[in-house]
Amino acid sequence: MRPTTAWQSTPTSTELQRVPIERRDLRDDDIAVRIDYCGVCHSDLHALHGLVGKPTDGLVPGHEFTGVVTAVGRNVTALTLGDRVAVGTCVDSCGECAMCLAGQENYCYQGPTSTYGGTDRVDGTITKGGYSREYVLRSRFAYRLPDGLDPAAAAPLLCAGITVWEPLRAAGIGPGSQVAVAGLGGLGHLGVKLAAALGAEVTVLSRTPDKADDARTLGATSLLTEPNEAVGRFDLILDTIPAPHDVESLLRLLTLDGTLSVVGFPRPIELNIMHLTLGRKSLSSSGTGGTKHTAELLAFCAEHNITADVEVLPSSQVTDALARLEKGDVRYRFVLDLSDLD
Repeated sequence: MRPTTAWQSTPTSTELQRVPIERRDLRDDDIAVRIDYCGVCHSDLHALHGLVGKPTDGLVPGHEFTGVVTAVGRNVTALTLGDRVAVGTCVDSCGECAMCLAGQENYCYQGPTSTYGGTDRVDGTITKGGYSREYVLRSRFAYRLPDGLDPAAAAPLLCAGITVWEPLRAAGIGPGSQVAVAGLGGLGHLGVKLAAALGAEVTVLSRTPDKADDARTLGATSLLTEPNEAVGRFDLILDTIPAPHDVESLLRLLTLDGTLSVVGFPRPIELNIMHLTLGRKSLSSSGTGGTKHTAELLAFCAEHNITADVEVLPSSQVTDALARLEKGDVRYRFVLDLSDLD
C-alpha cells in the first residue's frame, strides 16, 4: 500500500481532519498522481451533508484535481513520469457497455466508479477523493493537461467545466444561439465563458444585480434580474443554481424546442408537464462527462484560453472554504493547494 495524507470527514460534518490514509499498490494499468490542486465543488457539500447517497463517515471529498504523474503501472504507455494530468469525477467503468464504448463512461450501465465515495470495481473498497496529496487510478481516466493551462485554474474544468460543456454540446450551441445561465457561481461562470466562446449570445439570470459587470467580463451580453423580460427567448438555459428554486418559471423563458438543463441541484423537483407541452420544450440534466467530451473540453479550453476564476487556498483552510462556499462567499471556485500536506 502507498501511504499519503488527506482531509477526511466525520459523519455529515464539514469539519475535516488531517489524517493518514493508504492508496492501493499500482495495478498494471494504474498511475499514481501527486495532487497539486483540487477544486472545492458544491457537490462536496451535498456529499458531506449526506444528500447524495455517499457514505459520510471517513469521506475524503474532491473530484476535480490536477497534478503530476509519479508512478506508472507496467502496461501504461500513454503517460510517463512527470506528465501534468487532470482527473475528474470518474476513475473507472466497465469499459464494455454501450455508454463506455461511446466515451460516456460517466453513464456506465454497470455504474461508474466515482472519484470519492464510490466502490472500487476490483477490491470493493470505498474510493477516497482529491483532498489528498496522492491518488491512484486507472490511467485512461487521467487526462494530459494541455500546455498553457494554469493547473490551479484548470482543476475546476474537470467537474464544473464538463458539467456545463456536455449540455452545450448536446444542444448544438454555436453562433446565433441564445443561451441563458441561471446562477453565476462555480458552474455558472464557466457556462458563460464556454457558451460565449462557442459563439452564442449569453444572458445571465441572477437576483444579484451587482454581478452585471462580472457577467459582461465573463462574456455575457446582459444580466437579467426580472426573467419575465425574456419569455420565449432562449434555446438553452443552463440552470446551475445549487439550492431549491422554481424551475417552472425558467421553462417559460425557452423558445420552441428549447431545453432547460438542470445541473446545479440533483434533488427531486415538482413539475407540471404542461410547462413542457406548451412550446415542445425539454427538461434535461447532465452528470459531468465521459472521456470523449472531457478530452474535447480540455482541448477547447486550451485553444480559447479558458480556465475557472479561482481563489486558491492552502488545504489547511478547507473547513473555512466549505463554510464560505455554503454561504456563497466565493468568486467563483475555491481551489485547494495540497502542497501543505507534504
